[in-house]
Amino acid sequence: MNILSLAATAATLATLTACSTPASAAPRADLLGMAAPPSAATQTVAITPATRWVNVTSGDTVRFVVDGREFAWNFSVGPTVAVFDLNRVAPPGLLGRALPVYVDPDPYYSIGADWRIPAH
Repeated sequence: MNILSLAATAATLATLTACSTPASAAPRADLLGMAAPPSAATQTVAITPATRWVNVTSGDTVRFVVDGREFAWNFSVGPTVAVFDLNRVAPPGLLGRALPVYVDPDPYYSIGADWRIPAH
């Protein structure tokens, strides 16, 4: 193997490594939505030790209640966000464990959505 062929192989490997992102990579924080006052929530989710995950729809504002403490989050997420750990947006130490949030796309912005039919 000559030096030119070795350099081409190294460049190819470097490009493939740089372009590949693990499927489980955490989305950027700025794509996860924003904090909201609990009074703005349209739904409430009580998180108990039995809660294994939470399902929301992009655009929802959800109030979470954990052991008498609460916080709310507006899930106006980026279009590439489908799941993330709720600990990333919850007050520090509130959950005490990983809890995935599965975010469905906003039906108003989905392909084939009919704007005349309310989503809820």
